[in-house]
Amino acid sequence: MEDMPIDIHYNKLSDWLVKRRHCKANWQESAIKIREKINTAIQDMPAHDEITSLLTGTYINYFHCLRIIEILKTTEANSKNIFGSYSSQRMKDWQEVVQLYKVDCVYLAEAAQMLSRNVNYELPALKRQVAKCVKSQQDSLRKEAEYSSLSADFRGKYADMCQQYGIEGRNVKRELLLLAADLSNTYNDIANAAKSLLPSLNYYTEFINLINSGHKTVICPLLRTVIQKGNITTYEWRNNRPPTSSIDSTCFSQSLLSSEKSTEEEQLDSEIDWGAIDFGEDVGVEQDQIDFGDNEVDIELNEQGNAELTIQWDEADTTEVCDDAIDDGVARGKDALTVLDNPATRFQFMDELIELELFLSQRLEDMTEGTDVIVLSLIQSAPLSLQISHSDLRSMMSKVREVNLKASSPKLQQLMSIRNSPR
Repeated sequence: MEDMPIDIHYNKLSDWLVKRRHCKANWQESAIKIREKINTAIQDMPAHDEITSLLTGTYINYFHCLRIIEILKTTEANSKNIFGSYSSQRMKDWQEVVQLYKVDCVYLAEAAQMLSRNVNYELPALKRQVAKCVKSQQDSLRKEAEYSSLSADFRGKYADMCQQYGIEGRNVKRELLLLAADLSNTYNDIANAAKSLLPSLNYYTEFINLINSGHKTVICPLLRTVIQKGNITTYEWRNNRPPTSSIDSTCFSQSLLSSEKSTEEEQLDSEIDWGAIDFGEDVGVEQDQIDFGDNEVDIELNEQGNAELTIQWDEADTTEVCDDAIDDGVARGKDALTVLDNPATRFQFMDELIELELFLSQRLEDMTEGTDVIVLSLIQSAPLSLQISHSDLRSMMSKVREVNLKASSPKLQQLMSIRNSPR
């Protein structure tokens, strides 16, 4: 019967041990003395990995002390005498701690208290922590799947954009700069396509002159110039004559030049041998002689004894030179750009295209409804060039829209923004 197990609720285990006189009611006083002895014993411990793990961040209890003694039996084996006892002070200290635990079964009371605390507090906290970690793991797996899907989508979009712009996507900045530098061919295609708009522009001009009672009005001057002369420079558009030479100092040319220089520097930086710089023995400057020219310098003393400096300048020295007022036939800056590359003239070109398209659209609507009696009477008495059919107007409008779409495509707009960006 003594070996029969007894079922005791964990919350009542401490009270049961005290009531059955296995432990004293004041066992905690003995536990305090044991803690003081343990704090003294741990000050002198051998270098052992398991002992270090037992003593790190852990509340040392009776069972830890038993394990420490088992380890000390190995580390302190040399101090064992013929009687089976140990002369090592470390072993004596921990054996004394175990003996103090066994007095009045203090170890049973402490174990019962630890069991109750673990069940009431530690286990629920661990369960909550486990549930939190499981939820965090599930959220991480869900986000990983979402991000993997998004990354695949963005890689596909990136490949589509590279294919749309006609680049490989390895060095995007340089490839886009090179692509933007080759826009002259696209501008020439737009200028060639605009030549088909000459009948539409002539029709628009003659119609406006008819409405204005024969007064000639300049209609879409830039569009007409592009139709007649092509994609000319801004200098030729403003001065009505081609430049003798062009100097392009725009932001895009500087960006392209810096990009090329950076690429070359990356390839040649490790190969440059600066060597010795020879400045020569005679630089041709005498430090003691400064030539001020033919100007006369007079130094006089005033009444207070201070020196007054008077310089008589030659007449040639007071002449102001203004580079902007000199027209030497050289196109500089934005004047060196073509009319379709210069932002200001390009916007004007697009405005005139839209103006022509809206005029043809309005004329097509008037001819369809036939409500404008005054315009109809004017057209009937107008030259034959203005008396065109409904299908001819549709053909003109389709050509204008075709040029407009070609000049305002998203790819072209992006490349134009790259060319005009200061970065």
